[in-house]
Amino acid sequence: MVQSIVHIALVVKDYDEALEFYTKKLNFTVIEDTYQPEQDKRWVVISPPGSVGTTLLLARASKPEQEDVIGNQTGGRVFLFLNTDDFWRDYNEMIARGIEFVREPEDQSYGTVAVFKDLYGNLWDLLELKQDHPISKRMS
Repeated sequence: MVQSIVHIALVVKDYDEALEFYTKKLNFTVIEDTYQPEQDKRWVVISPPGSVGTTLLLARASKPEQEDVIGNQTGGRVFLFLNTDDFWRDYNEMIARGIEFVREPEDQSYGTVAVFKDLYGNLWDLLELKQDHPISKRMS
């Protein structure tokens, strides 16, 4: 059996402001942006540069309870983990683009990591896993 997680929904206030942030600040690529008139919404899928795995589905909040979780979908925990092949290159580029890091870079047993906020306040890890990490082995 082969299965995979294709999308992770990220609740956003506005499609266009989210696209602006993710494409300009994080250099993500738009995979799909299709208007669905019957539901008055868009199907917006983005991906980190060079990624062939799981994508983010930007889902505009359509109910008050969805609006309440924008920026805090995991109760203040780190929500998403952006792995890179060059931590310091990406960290420095993100700083130059105005990304707010809330935890400075640290060397951990699994790799180098720092925590940043997206435009809504969701916490992300920027990390470069060590070559011997089980996830790194799966990706090579």
